Amino acid sequence: MIGYRASEPGDAAEIGAVATQAYVETFEGLYRQGDLDAFLPAAFGPAGLQAHVSDPSYTIRVATDRDTIIGFAKLGPVMFPGDWPADAVELHQLYVLKDHLGAGVGPALMDWAIATARGRGAGQLVLSVYVDNHRAKRFYARYGFVDIGRYDFAVGSTIDEDRLMRLML
Repeated sequence: MIGYRASEPGDAAEIGAVATQAYVETFEGLYRQGDLDAFLPAAFGPAGLQAHVSDPSYTIRVATDRDTIIGFAKLGPVMFPGDWPADAVELHQLYVLKDHLGAGVGPALMDWAIATARGRGAGQLVLSVYVDNHRAKRFYARYGFVDIGRYDFAVGSTIDEDRLMRLML
């Protein structure tokens, strides 16, 4: 049975492992191994995502199956370049392990993210998505997110085109 809860400091390593696994599952074959070897520990290791579990600037909700984390969503300050309104919040990650796609985990985490952002008085929720991740782009569009421009996202030495998307709350 799938359950949901706020992350706890002791979840940091497991959340990092889930992020790494979900990223590799989603983008398998897209990057050179050297680029992944540079990116994954920096993004999801102790100085990246794992540090955010205890950082009050971020809020993370986890999805569990038999007490094992299978997905998560992370909200926090907008980190994209440019001038963003003070009431903007970024959905940094919404990751679900491949074996649990289609089980309602993504929608439950997205509903939480939108409700949490609204509850904080946010006027908009922003995110970035890889230009060719059509499944994710359709998912976000169903919630009313619209494409607002390009964002260059580095994975090691590879620069990908991401699309910035925004939901006005």
